[in-house]
Amino acid sequence: MKALVALILLVQLPIHKAIPAAPPAPLGCDDPESEAAAEVAVNYINGHSHHGYKFALNRIDNIRVVPQGPNNDIIFLELDLLETTCPILSPTPLENCTVRSFAEHAVEGDCDVKLQKVDGTLSVLASKCHSHADSNEDLLKVCPDCPVLAKMNNTDVLETVSAALNDYNSKTTESYLRLLEIGRAKIQYHPGHIIVTEFAVGATNCSAEEAKANVGACQLLPEDQSNFGFCRAVMVKLPSQDLQVDCQLYGHQPGVTYIHPGQDTSAGLAPSAVGVTNHNLGLAHNNPVASESSSSEILRSMLSAKSVTKRAVAAAAQHDKVPRPVGFVPPPPPCPGRIRHFDI
Repeated sequence: MKALVALILLVQLPIHKAIPAAPPAPLGCDDPESEAAAEVAVNYINGHSHHGYKFALNRIDNIRVVPQGPNNDIIFLELDLLETTCPILSPTPLENCTVRSFAEHAVEGDCDVKLQKVDGTLSVLASKCHSHADSNEDLLKVCPDCPVLAKMNNTDVLETVSAALNDYNSKTTESYLRLLEIGRAKIQYHPGHIIVTEFAVGATNCSAEEAKANVGACQLLPEDQSNFGFCRAVMVKLPSQDLQVDCQLYGHQPGVTYIHPGQDTSAGLAPSAVGVTNHNLGLAHNNPVASESSSSEILRSMLSAKSVTKRAVAAAAQHDKVPRPVGFVPPPPPCPGRIRHFDI
C-alpha cells in the first residue's frame, strides 16, 4: 500500500522542462565586434577597387547576424564610407590616409557587405558599393566660395592635365610617364581662373629623351616592373598664366596592378567616367572562393534587415512614450552607429 501511495505521489510531481537559453542580444553598430567586421569589409573594398581613391569608414548604418551553426555566423553590414586623399594605387596604409574634407567637395560611398565568421575568423563573401559626390548646393550653403568638382572631360581639365604631363616629361631625366586616369578636378573662376587637377600616371619602358623620338613605342612597364604614381597640377589662366606640377612615383609594388577600364574615350577617362565629377566606387564583387556569395542575395537580405530595423525603430518610439523619471537619459539606439568624420 505504501508503495502504491509513493508511486501516485511521484506521478503527481511537477515536471520541470529545461528552459532554453535566451538568444544573444543583437549587435549594436558601435560594438567592437561590429567595428572589427567593418574594418575587414573596408579593407576588402579598397583591395578590390581599381580606380579613384581609397575610402574610409564613416559610419556603420546597420548590422545583422544570422547564425549558421556552432561558431559560424553570416554577417550583413551596411556601411557609409568617405573618400580619402590617398589614390587607390598608393602604398600608404588606410589608417594614414586623410579623409577629404567637406570643403574639398566630399565623396560618399554606400556599401552592402556580406561576411562569414567561422571560429572567430572573418572573411568577406560579397560586396556591393556605389559612391556619389555631395551636392553642389549642400557645399555652397556651407562654403559659398569653395569651387565644386568639375566634370572630368571638361575642356579646361583635359588641357591642364595634358600640359602638366608634357611639362613634367620635358624636365625629368627618369622614365617617360603616361596618363592612367584623371582622379578629380576643380575649377575656380573668381577672383582668378584656376584649374586644379589630380591624375594617376605610370612609368613606361622609355626614358623621357627616348620618347621624343618615338613616343608611340613607349609602353607601360610590365607587371613585374610596374611603377605607378600620382600628380597634382595647378594651372592659372587669369590674371596671369602659370603652371605648377608635382608628381610622385611610388616605386614597384608587387601584386599592385592597374586595371584598364576599356577603350578610353578621351585622355585618361574610362567610358563610365565621361561627363561625371568623380569615379564611382561601383564595386559589385563576389569572392570566388566563398560559397553563397550572390550579390542579389545580399540585397534581399539587406532589405529584410531594413524592414526589421524600421519595426524596431517604431517599437522604440512607442516605448519612449512611457513616462520616465525626471533626468532619465534613454540609451542610444543600437543602429545606426556614430559618425566618425561628418555627415553628408
